[in-house]
Amino acid sequence: MNHQSFKFDHLQVQVFPNRNRLGSAAAGQAARLLRDALQQQGSARIIVASAPSQNELLAGLVAAPGIDWGRVTVFHMDEYVGLPAAHPASFRHYQEQHLLAHVIPATFHGIRGEAPDPDAECARYASLLAEGPIDLVCLGIGENGHIAFNDPPVADFDDPRKTKVVELDGICRQQQVNDGCFPDLDSVPQQAITLTCPALMSGRSLVCVVPGPRKASAVAATLRGSISTACPASILRSHPSATLFVDDDAFGAMTA
Repeated sequence: MNHQSFKFDHLQVQVFPNRNRLGSAAAGQAARLLRDALQQQGSARIIVASAPSQNELLAGLVAAPGIDWGRVTVFHMDEYVGLPAAHPASFRHYQEQHLLAHVIPATFHGIRGEAPDPDAECARYASLLAEGPIDLVCLGIGENGHIAFNDPPVADFDDPRKTKVVELDGICRQQQVNDGCFPDLDSVPQQAITLTCPALMSGRSLVCVVPGPRKASAVAATLRGSISTACPASILRSHPSATLFVDDDAFGAMTA
């Protein structure tokens, strides 16, 4: 499998010719990390993203041999405020399609976007996250450089919370239309519950998958700019065990 390897601060970067190859490689690494955690500890706790950019990663991960999913607790990282689980654009629906329809984990903890008190839901979910260490986080990067729904205006690298309610910025909401998740901007919810930057960075290992030309400027800002909430994904460069998987299209701005 032809690819290039780079390192930016602590962040390992793997560049592949296309998204199928990067998805396969990322799934292979995620599966190895998950198997190692299960072998060493007897159980594992993981956080997974919900977006079309993660399709190939999740397809490879659920097909990977040797993972006893019955010993894996799964969290996801964000959900729209007001959307029920059955809504086709909800992230719990995404997880049902791409993960839970293929494997049966020990537990899947869904964020209840339709909860009448979003702050109470944040507290409930934060308490579940706090029950033990997170072994693996599988994430992406948004067009505005966000991780989960930590858009630049609301990202906080020192946030004392594990979850919070956020207002989504315009670029983030437009991305949901670009991804085909909503028909138009007016249909995209304005608020979401998200895991915070520290919650994501608490994972022992991070596998970040970012395909496509629409992500090229965000990848360039992640790798070239300062580590700043102006590009929340730049914090990945400070993690001791994180790998960014990109294709040539997403890496293109780095070689321009």
